[in-house]
Amino acid sequence: QVELVESGGGLQRAGGSLSVTCTASGRTVSIDAMGWYRQSPDKQREFVATVTRGGLAKYADSVKGRFTISRDNLKNTVNLQMNSLEPEDTGVYYCTAERIGVQPSLVNNYWGQGTRVRVDS
Repeated sequence: QVELVESGGGLQRAGGSLSVTCTASGRTVSIDAMGWYRQSPDKQREFVATVTRGGLAKYADSVKGRFTISRDNLKNTVNLQMNSLEPEDTGVYYCTAERIGVQPSLVNNYWGQGTRVRVDS
């Protein structure tokens, strides 16, 4: 089992920056890609960014050029640096980890409890 704990986030004005960090513990050798999804009250949970153990990063089109994901495999942490924030970035940000050898999905992935990000215009 893997536990994911998020930290960071908070309130920021549009154009500002925030970061969120996730720390994994437990059987971390069983996970590969780690990353972030987000959910706002009127939307389904949506993909934001992921990064593999090897450092291959993927981003949603809506955050490309503004968000940067990074990972420290020794510390089992993943960080999302969010710049040029927009009100549309508001939501609960969930850390996720994909299990090695298992099809990634909302059901199969490990998930954190989420941390709130609010961007005011």
